[in-house]
Amino acid sequence: MAMATHHQPKRCRFSPAAPPPPLASLADELIFLVLDHVAAADPRALKSFALASRACHAAESRHRRILRPLRANYLPAALARYPSASSLDLSLCPRVTDATLTAVSGSAAPSLRAVDLSRSRGFGAAGLAALAAACPDLADLDLSNGVDLGDTSAAEVARMRRLQRLSLLRCKAVTDMGLGCVAVGCPDLRELSLKWCLAITDLGVQLLALKCKKLRTLDLSYTMITKECFASIMKLPDLQVLALVGCVEIDDDALGSLEKVCNKSLQALDISNCQNATDEGVSSVVKSIPNLLELNLSYCCPVTPSMVSSFRSIAKLRTLKLEGCKFMADGLKGIGMSCVSVKELSLSKCSGVTDTELSFVVSRLKSLLKLDITCCRDITDVSLAAITSSCTSLISLKMESCSRVTSGGLQLIGKRCSHLEELDLTDNDLDDEGLKALARCSKLSSLKIGICLRISDEGLSHIGKYCPELRDIDLYRSGGISDDGVTQIAQGCPMLESINMSYCTGITDHSLMSLSRCAKLNTLEIRGCPRVSSSGISEIAGGCRLLSKLDIKKCFEINDMGMLYLSQFSHSLRQHMWLAEHDHCTFSGYYA
Repeated sequence: MAMATHHQPKRCRFSPAAPPPPLASLADELIFLVLDHVAAADPRALKSFALASRACHAAESRHRRILRPLRANYLPAALARYPSASSLDLSLCPRVTDATLTAVSGSAAPSLRAVDLSRSRGFGAAGLAALAAACPDLADLDLSNGVDLGDTSAAEVARMRRLQRLSLLRCKAVTDMGLGCVAVGCPDLRELSLKWCLAITDLGVQLLALKCKKLRTLDLSYTMITKECFASIMKLPDLQVLALVGCVEIDDDALGSLEKVCNKSLQALDISNCQNATDEGVSSVVKSIPNLLELNLSYCCPVTPSMVSSFRSIAKLRTLKLEGCKFMADGLKGIGMSCVSVKELSLSKCSGVTDTELSFVVSRLKSLLKLDITCCRDITDVSLAAITSSCTSLISLKMESCSRVTSGGLQLIGKRCSHLEELDLTDNDLDDEGLKALARCSKLSSLKIGICLRISDEGLSHIGKYCPELRDIDLYRSGGISDDGVTQIAQGCPMLESINMSYCTGITDHSLMSLSRCAKLNTLEIRGCPRVSSSGISEIAGGCRLLSKLDIKKCFEINDMGMLYLSQFSHSLRQHMWLAEHDHCTFSGYYA
């Protein structure tokens, strides 16, 4: 009898589907937010991320929007690697040739919207023609310092018809003909700088005003324009910012010609350093600009009561800058009567500023947020008492070299102005008690106390303990500061980005070791600190990966070993000053 054969059922093997890559399930927007956070902490981390996998490499390529190559010959590879980049910054490349810009056209660069060539030389019309052809949507072009660029180059710029922002600062060879080409070819211009374009005259500016009706910002500083083009400029319907700094042909006759022309859109006017203008001309021009928010008259003309009284016609004025001006009798007092809405007032280096008039002004300007009285050497504690009692909402106070203000007067700042974010007390009679009082300003982000010879580590410890938002501190030549004080700052101010300890001779490597834990530090100045060495620099290089500016002149204990650490870790370094001043030093130069 045959035995029945039982067949075992075949088992079906199901191989589970391979899990999708981790990044595949995430939207680009979410990935980009993560990468933004990573880049803010350490830009080099993006490179590590890109090396993790092909998916990470592709995500990082899509994420990058700004390219800033160190050398022009890297440009084609960079554009191919980052096809989504919208901004190209070549300011670190001193020489960019026409061939380099021509290479852009073969590198899939239509996504570029902004190109910065402000520090580059070596290119001309041919390169700009290639750039125009390769980037049809270019909206922002900076050609500042292009002293070799002329009308032929300007004609190629005119082919960039979607251009909205253009800087031709110091393009001294560009004439009215070149400007005319730009005006006709780029009707969508919103911002234009012609500063130091000495060949530009009224004719070119008149054509510009005729063709570029959308202009909002126009800088004609240090040009040879006269009153002949003023009427055309003031008729621009959307003009908001006009700079006429140092225009030698701007006089009372030119300013007076605008008295009957009303421009309701203009919000900011800068006629500083127009030394042929007087108070009468200024009085004339402000009457034609009723909606002005910012007025800069620095180094322009004496401030008289009659001129200041004309400011009543610009009731919305928020910022008034009078740096270097001479105040006539009751001129400063007039500001308190006519400019009650001002929130920012600069009296830096002004003569004629007295306790009586300054006290009256601040008593009237109840909304004042920013005050600059740098080098007003005649004011005393009387002014400080008035400022601190009347302007308790101040967020910025600059009073460098106010030599007649005592340490007691300076203490009033901390006791009454607790909202301060920026404070400059350089070269004043500040002591540790003053620093203790200033520690009440817990929102301080910038503190300059250089050449304050009476402060010590004890006072600095209060700042480190109670000002956690501090980002910038200047201790230049404050000889009473040593490692203990710097350590307190480093430990208590994790957001620190910049510190100047030049000529603080008590500083050693211990200070640099403490500062190496400040991951956001990008500027370190320790010139003339003879006790720091390569050991401290190596700590900074390893801990402060965002370091971009370093000054170690006259630090003779720093040798080649320190330079090796910097070259290995400080990839963000852009400005590095270590010029040797003694024969036994073997290195000198600029590191980038």
